[in-house]
Amino acid sequence: MENYTYSFFILTFSTSSKLPPALSIFFFLIYLIGLIANSTTIIVIYRNRHLHTPMYLFLCNLAIVDICYTTTTVPKLVDMFLTGDYTLSFAECFTQMYFFLHVATTEDLLLFIMAYDRYVAICNPLRYHQMLNKKTCILLMVVAWITGCINSTVATLTTSNIPLCSSNVVPQFLCEFKAFAKISCPNTGFQLFSYMEAIIFGVGPFLCSIMSYTRVIIVILHIKSSDGRRKAFSTCSSHLIVLTMYYGTWMSVYIMPPMADPRLFELTLTVLFTMITPMLNPLIYSVRNKDVRRALLKMFGFRARGE
Repeated sequence: MENYTYSFFILTFSTSSKLPPALSIFFFLIYLIGLIANSTTIIVIYRNRHLHTPMYLFLCNLAIVDICYTTTTVPKLVDMFLTGDYTLSFAECFTQMYFFLHVATTEDLLLFIMAYDRYVAICNPLRYHQMLNKKTCILLMVVAWITGCINSTVATLTTSNIPLCSSNVVPQFLCEFKAFAKISCPNTGFQLFSYMEAIIFGVGPFLCSIMSYTRVIIVILHIKSSDGRRKAFSTCSSHLIVLTMYYGTWMSVYIMPPMADPRLFELTLTVLFTMITPMLNPLIYSVRNKDVRRALLKMFGFRARGE
């Protein structure tokens, strides 16, 4: 793609003139709810000193990532629905791809770091503050964000230089890595790169998270007290739900078998892991975490039950 004046047509959910207004309202509400919920999570953690621990530092970073996740996709999608202009310039398309890949990679790594945090807390509780001290936590966050930047830079530059043989129609509602693999010329090198990228930054962190939680569950099952088992499991249940939601939809999109007409299925699942999951993450953590609930009630001037 040597012509930088090249534009792409984004193939969204429907070409019907009746649906876009309703869809624009729907996606705007999702974005607004997610923005408010994640921003509230960040403010609550920042203002409450009792929440200045590794687990909540990671949760705060997850909220930042989720805000970035939806901001890279939803505003432009709503704009396309309202204006009826479904084209993106070369620069707009690959700028969106860069930031989307950046936050996606960072979220993959962050979810693994949060799983590791629960592993240390339950399997090595006496060494928790030694293994996850302030310096280590900040280093882990910096590594996650820098790794996301490097991966998105390499992937975006690679994709922007592949020749297109099919058309300039992107079969997704955003400029996304896999969508370009479908309209590019047969290229063994690019296919190998896309598989390696998915394995290293997608499947790899997921398997590491599974290994962490496998060890956690084994330790929990060996706790003799049922009350102890319940309390231990409650500390990681929220993250397990988030992990299942995110990777369940992500892997369904990126590792699903060939289908006769997979576009609507892919679009629906992509909406789930790029918009719905980031919106639900803070709600899941606040509802299931008594410390966050207590801090949230205190911030709004309510007294938590039992105080």
